[in-house]
Amino acid sequence: MNKINEVKIDYKKAVFLLSAAQLSQLPPDEGIEVAFVGRSNAGKSSVLNQLTHNKKLARVSKTPGRTQLINVFVLDEHRRLIDLPGYGYAKVPDKVKQQWQKTLGNFLLERECLKGLILVMDIRHPLTEFDLNLLHWADQSQLMVHILLNKSDKLAFGAKKKTLLQVTQFITKFETTMTCQLFSALKSTGIRELEEHLSAWFKNK
Repeated sequence: MNKINEVKIDYKKAVFLLSAAQLSQLPPDEGIEVAFVGRSNAGKSSVLNQLTHNKKLARVSKTPGRTQLINVFVLDEHRRLIDLPGYGYAKVPDKVKQQWQKTLGNFLLERECLKGLILVMDIRHPLTEFDLNLLHWADQSQLMVHILLNKSDKLAFGAKKKTLLQVTQFITKFETTMTCQLFSALKSTGIRELEEHLSAWFKNK
């Protein structure tokens, strides 16, 4: 059995490695990476902190768009979590926003060790134009996507189940494997299901 499949993954051991403004600053393109991406106010950093049980791992800001670089977190010598720049909402100059989008696009296009995307959406505002663009790109690139409908604690039971059903039905139109779940970083709801999806990706090189 190959070493990547042997090791049990402990997300609590995630440690910050570096922040990269350019792809050339990233670690060697080998092993397995899973990237977290989403609209700037979807709670992506909070999701990462809950997953790793470390409130200080990813910087959380009340100002959307704080993540302006590609942040790399190491799980072990073969596996990494990637926090990609948020998109679509941040109150930043257009020139800076265009640079973020270019960096994001190049990463998704060129990073060969990228296994899949965790797409974080605010359950109250799912499938924005930016989310749809990302899903179509991932489908064309045959890149797996797991959607977290974050902030599910903000909706009543019936409303969040309805949104989950709508998004789940929508992603069946894509040929690439796409899945969806309810999540709440605030209430730690859905952590185990997220861990199971990540571990399946990390164990299949």
